[in-house]
Amino acid sequence: MIVLARRLGALAVTAAAALTLTGAPAQASPAPIDVRLIGFNDFHGNLEPPAGSSGRVTLSDGTSVVAGGAAYLATHVKQLRTKNTLVFSAGDNVGASPLASALFHDEPTIDFMNDIGVNASAVGNHELDKGYQELLRKQFGGCAEDTGCQFDQPFKGAKWPYLAANMTFDNGLPAALPFTVDFAGGVPVGVIGVPLKDLPSVTSADAIKGLKFGDEVQAINSSADVLDRLGVKTIVVLLHQGDNTEGGGPDDCKTDPGPALAIAQAASPKVDVIFSGHSHQQYNCTVNDPAGNPRPLIQGASFGRLLSVVDLKIDPRTRDAIRSKTVAHNEVVTRDVTPDPTVQTLVTKAVTQAAPIANKAVGTITSDIVAAQQPSGESPLGDVIGDAQLAATKSAGAQVALTNPGGIRADLNFKSATAGVADGTVTYANAFTIQPFANILQTVTLTGAQLKAVLEQQWQPQPNGTVSTKMLQISSSLHYTWSASAPIGSRVTAITVDGQPVTPDASYKVTANNFLTGGGDGFSVLKQGTGIVGGAIDLDAFTAYLTAHQNLAPPAADRVTRTS
Repeated sequence: MIVLARRLGALAVTAAAALTLTGAPAQASPAPIDVRLIGFNDFHGNLEPPAGSSGRVTLSDGTSVVAGGAAYLATHVKQLRTKNTLVFSAGDNVGASPLASALFHDEPTIDFMNDIGVNASAVGNHELDKGYQELLRKQFGGCAEDTGCQFDQPFKGAKWPYLAANMTFDNGLPAALPFTVDFAGGVPVGVIGVPLKDLPSVTSADAIKGLKFGDEVQAINSSADVLDRLGVKTIVVLLHQGDNTEGGGPDDCKTDPGPALAIAQAASPKVDVIFSGHSHQQYNCTVNDPAGNPRPLIQGASFGRLLSVVDLKIDPRTRDAIRSKTVAHNEVVTRDVTPDPTVQTLVTKAVTQAAPIANKAVGTITSDIVAAQQPSGESPLGDVIGDAQLAATKSAGAQVALTNPGGIRADLNFKSATAGVADGTVTYANAFTIQPFANILQTVTLTGAQLKAVLEQQWQPQPNGTVSTKMLQISSSLHYTWSASAPIGSRVTAITVDGQPVTPDASYKVTANNFLTGGGDGFSVLKQGTGIVGGAIDLDAFTAYLTAHQNLAPPAADRVTRTS
């Protein structure tokens, strides 16, 4: 709290300087001031060029191009920089990261962002995967309590502020800076950071204990009002919330109406630009604010594959952006440029130090085992992970295992992404990329009625009238049928455990990770489980299963049946 108070004090001084500038007589200027904003989002520690579909960008004509990699991104940032440039992140810089970053508590990623000159970042949900104290360590530096300093000696933290205008402690006091003020071309630029208000539904309850997340629009508007009163007229929002799309290229706007659009339409007219994130989509949209003036709502996919570039022209007399002259585009981070040598050295260091653990073989497979869901919602890789988690908790009496699809971050490929050879070897790094969260498996007792209710919560009505579908991945001991045409809450029938019909009053021991048992992803019924028994880390369960089942083939998709 003391350190945060110091940051708040420093921000007040900066804001006062902005006010002093505005209070002085404006100097005549023959032309607007050009300011370039460069944003990215959902980097997730992808220091090395991401592989497979995660390392490609789809263009408007349906073709694709390889993209991403920290050293290439750094070069593109340098090439895009103009005289007056600010660089931002819309959150999820870390978390669910590949081993070369995650093994060192994502310190190499913070170093990378320092190297490219990031000016500010929103707090994303994954910034809180390891809790609030670890977020503070990322910001201010210091060694990790469990392992000490293993990468930097010592780790100095981020040179830029993490922002979260709607994140408070339970007592209502701010838990992070709501905004910061940067200067470009002599003009103050206010930057507001906002994580999604539904962050508690996508983050472990233990990790955010003592924190609250308020409405995004209210937080944006109150911060924008403060900035405006301080004389800061050009305002940018870093929003860790996004919409889905119906395809399209980097500069298309084929978004489905969602929370980001709703926020962009409702947020204060004082805001000139909104960089979004969280949904890992690519879009470049123009949205009218409540006063009818256009402003960009832009997102750059994920993993450092795109840079969102917004060019502003600022009136030197009002120090506000001239909205009609704003130009935005998404720049592909191609790999046909020379990698930045400083960042490449950093990446090589991280990869080299992680190699002894990363390259250790933990199993073999006969063909690709993918995370993509079939029409029933069942996934080959989800089946394997469900079986692995059941096997790891049999000693606790587990009869069924459930896992959330968001916890499965990549495919299990026959061609090893680490070894680069098509021999079916699965390395620890491959397994880690798939299960990076280190969630704890927990076995709870549910009634048959509660188990059915959990399965019914896979379809969740949303305030805008849509339905959010989150299909749990399950062990082979559980089978059921669901109807797409049945009413929500009554879609699931014919549930069996170990071949026997589930009865409402009977008790069943169900394994899930602590994210789910805490009610994550909206599965609130799992919080009603009793007799909780802790188990292994999910990654350990996964690697142990791979080791015990050499030459593993994709399981038959026979656990979930869908009817019309």
